[in-house]
Amino acid sequence: MMDTVAHVVVRKRGHRGLSGGTQKGNGQALAKLQALLEQGRAKARLDQTQLARRAGLGRTTVSQALRAIDQVPSVTTVAAMAKALGLDADRLLGLQMQADAEAQGLTRTASDGAEEGIGHPICACDPYDLEVHPAGAEGDAASTAASTALPRTARVPVLPGYVRRGHDEVLEQVVQAASAGRSGMLVLVGSSSTGKTRACWEAIQPLADQGWRLWHPFDPTRAEATLADIRRVGPRTVLWLNEAQHYLGDAQKGPDIAAAVRSLLTNPGVRPVLVLGTLWPEYDRAYTTLPFPGEPDRYAQVRALLAGRTVPVPDAFDDAAQSAARDLAAAGDRILAAALERAEAGRVTQDLAGAPELLHRFRTASPPARAILNTAMDARRLGVGLHLPLAFLTDAAVDYLTDREYDALSPDWAEKALAELAAPVHGRLAPLQRARRRPSRRAPGAPRDQDTTHGVVYRLADYLEQHGLAERRCLCPPASFWEAAHHHLTDVQDLGRLAHAAETRHRLQWAYHLYKRVDPWFALKRQVVFRLRAGDRCRRTSERAPPRTDESAPFLMR
Repeated sequence: MMDTVAHVVVRKRGHRGLSGGTQKGNGQALAKLQALLEQGRAKARLDQTQLARRAGLGRTTVSQALRAIDQVPSVTTVAAMAKALGLDADRLLGLQMQADAEAQGLTRTASDGAEEGIGHPICACDPYDLEVHPAGAEGDAASTAASTALPRTARVPVLPGYVRRGHDEVLEQVVQAASAGRSGMLVLVGSSSTGKTRACWEAIQPLADQGWRLWHPFDPTRAEATLADIRRVGPRTVLWLNEAQHYLGDAQKGPDIAAAVRSLLTNPGVRPVLVLGTLWPEYDRAYTTLPFPGEPDRYAQVRALLAGRTVPVPDAFDDAAQSAARDLAAAGDRILAAALERAEAGRVTQDLAGAPELLHRFRTASPPARAILNTAMDARRLGVGLHLPLAFLTDAAVDYLTDREYDALSPDWAEKALAELAAPVHGRLAPLQRARRRPSRRAPGAPRDQDTTHGVVYRLADYLEQHGLAERRCLCPPASFWEAAHHHLTDVQDLGRLAHAAETRHRLQWAYHLYKRVDPWFALKRQVVFRLRAGDRCRRTSERAPPRTDESAPFLMR
């Protein structure tokens, strides 16, 4: 069928040349390209409108790519259609380049395209496969759900809007130099989840339309793959060294890899090439610090490679970056807007990278760990402060477990669950972290206030707090939650908010006792209200109220 379609396309052209010029090969490459795309569209049972929507292209663009006899579709168009149809992008892009050469009267053949070198066209690459951290969790945006409904090869990654910062200017200069024909290298140095890999991905997008390829060596190991095939790198190729410590820090192969990359950058026969990498600060210091006299210099080659080729990436957004991020959020970027609400001290990228993994950790947590997280979520959504006492969390978690799960608890279940929840994810976030209270400040000569809270406290990750607010809003905590709150919580504001939450959920006995912890007189007043609602007309209850001992909490002044 493919040959038949190709024959028909060629026959329709007659003797006309592409782009109005004399072409070599009689347009066979374009005909074959269009035949493969048409065959894929028919197999997927999509009309041109549906294909355009899936590929993120205009319908006119798709129609011209399938039918035009005097115009070669662009690299971006072919790559997008190949992804949408689940076709071999390398093969189609090779045909596109051959067709483009034919249209310009060149003698390039399909075999020439095959000899370009190792790697894949940038347009055919998936940023997630290049280790860009997914941003936001499932369901954060409608486009995420739409994307996951497509086959793996047809998905378009859902990434939030990109905010340019200072290091992006340096990246842009290196990429522009490579585009102009000069080989170059840049390594972004920054802590985990600061946006290093995403910055590299955004920087190389202008090279995609120029037909550049990208090689990300990792099989069987990163170091072995690099040494085995680096001599196959051809011109107009990006060598992708994400987490460069896996390449340059290898005890046996690291120096050889550094030397090979230096040779690649200075080889005029493969110019231009672009080497991009990322590195944590501790590795950068280890590689670039000179050894003491007499000590072996393990990183001499690495140090020479990195000299003048690194740029720092800050941990947090500065004021200008936060302003730009707010503009994107106001324009409809829901993932970025949610991250801005949660992020502390401008650490937006860490929140974006850590959110999906936090949700995954919650969903796959062991029963005791999940019970503690549910306790913390309920406490935060019902008004308890940031610092949750350990005794409250462990005692309240009991009724969140089923009978079978409770019977399976080990004597040290709480310690194991807390250790599980304290393990960090991307961005150095953890589902539940031990917190440290700042000491209270007082005027000179003022008496020291008695600390109303004692013992170890923990803090729930902001993203899980937000998740619990949405997912558990219709659920009422079990009895162990109210009992533990009554016994272990001491902050008047926390107790008052929990008392009100218990009242609105018809846990009136716990509401009364929690109110009583705050203000016995007000608790009796509420008890009268409870009884009147229940039909008890005893009016003498209020006469038994004790004298008030302190001021009512602000939450009571309604």
